[in-house]
Amino acid sequence: MIEIIPVDTKAKQKQFVEFPFDLYKTCPQWVPPFKSDIYMMMNKNKHPFYDHSDADFFMALMDGKVVGRIAALENKAFNAYHKTKDSEFYLFECINNQQVANALFDAVVSWTKKRGLNRIVGPKGFGPLDGYGIQIEGQEHRQMMNMMNYNYLYYKDLVENYGFIKEVDFVSSYTTPADFSIPDKVTKAAALVEKRGTLKVKSFKNKAELGKWGSKIGEAYNKSFVNNWEYYPLTQREIKYAIDQVLQVVIPELFGIVMHGEEVVGFTFPFPDLSAAMQKNKGKLGPIEIIRLLREINKTEWIAFNGIGMLPEYHGLGGNAILFVHLDKTMRQKKQIKHCELTQVAETAVQMRKDLKNLGVRFYKNHRVYKLNLK
Repeated sequence: MIEIIPVDTKAKQKQFVEFPFDLYKTCPQWVPPFKSDIYMMMNKNKHPFYDHSDADFFMALMDGKVVGRIAALENKAFNAYHKTKDSEFYLFECINNQQVANALFDAVVSWTKKRGLNRIVGPKGFGPLDGYGIQIEGQEHRQMMNMMNYNYLYYKDLVENYGFIKEVDFVSSYTTPADFSIPDKVTKAAALVEKRGTLKVKSFKNKAELGKWGSKIGEAYNKSFVNNWEYYPLTQREIKYAIDQVLQVVIPELFGIVMHGEEVVGFTFPFPDLSAAMQKNKGKLGPIEIIRLLREINKTEWIAFNGIGMLPEYHGLGGNAILFVHLDKTMRQKKQIKHCELTQVAETAVQMRKDLKNLGVRFYKNHRVYKLNLK
């Protein structure tokens, strides 16, 4: 018999957080999240998502053992902006059992209807840095830190068998510094823009300098994706929370922002891949684990770009050109870098995906966000 229980005590929260560590213990591609990040998502007093929205958490038990989990969210800011009545599911993990998955989704359906909402979308998380979707392609490749979700291939069947259908795909791309090819016309366009002086790229020497620009970068981040499917206006606390997360692991000298006068109008977020250290840390984040992460920054051969943005009004004015030239320079600046991933670009970001394809990248992972219309 399958029992669905709410996660309403600290003991149950611990079970909720620990479940995937057991589920993926023999999977070499899975990268454990920081347990503190998941606890933060569940903290209604501290996570900025709860300033405007709500969420609850559920577990599935069989014979007293946890066999699945899920979070149900109502992003009221998203619904207000898009004039929708959506709920979202996130943190979905499940054994390969359709009945267990059905019971978990039934809990989200009930939760959704009680709030007068009429559609469920997911996986979709608590903030802009939470990975989207069920991974439907590329399971043979290691997960890129906790910037995206990783799941077994059978998850696709569990979700689709319940009745969910595709909402939008997020594709991640692979390239190497040698294969990343900037067309001559892009290089010339970037040179022309820089000569005119209308747009310029600013780089940084250290985290202290970068930190001073945090609020401006956050504002640009908030404005750059207004035409994207996942966009909603972030609060100042959400922006700060996201930027603080970025600053923890970004390499300042590789970071670049595009300036128009004193305004930040574009950016690239390059992250050293800390996946190997995170796998060794097993979700912990104590002094030893932090040292291991810092060492990995200087050892990793991978770099990830999760966040390449340009304000819509600067598309077609050469902003993308100087952004991609900077991206190319970034990849080549660190001689240790041999592999590059551009993480999760939505198919609704048509121009960005077209530009990436023209630059010689290879789409190699696909995450699908699903939807379910309720009667």
